[in-house]
Amino acid sequence: MADPTANDEAGVPAEDYLCGRIRRAEQALMGHHEAVLRGHGLTMTQYTVLLALSAEADMSGAQLARACGVTQQTMATVLTGLQKKGLVARTPSPVHAKVLLTSLTDQGRTVLERAYQEVIVLERALTDAFAPEEHAALCALLERATSVLAEQTPRRR
Repeated sequence: MADPTANDEAGVPAEDYLCGRIRRAEQALMGHHEAVLRGHGLTMTQYTVLLALSAEADMSGAQLARACGVTQQTMATVLTGLQKKGLVARTPSPVHAKVLLTSLTDQGRTVLERAYQEVIVLERALTDAFAPEEHAALCALLERATSVLAEQTPRRR
């Protein structure tokens, strides 16, 4: 087996691997958001649901699961928790009786707004850390990296 700490075939030291850097950046981002959101009684997934519902009301569990990148089973659990906290309301769809549509409650909007005001501080700090052209370049590079990652991900059979 090859030494995972050695240079790869292109001579790149393991500590410079892009995947590792992306992972560390993602872990730092998630750690920050989780710490902030914990103060509002939210998980990252719950916050993402509230954000999605603020953009588009009356979404089904399946729509929310796709928007948040989780399974429908996970979303069902998340929605039950949010409903118990009074942050979302669920009503039967007028089109499909078995489908429940989810929307934000006034309390949910208030919690989301308060959490957002803290989360956006990091976004502003990151934006301020780069000159405008660096920010644009970083965004473009991250989009390209995301495309490569998606292309390289094996599809379920």
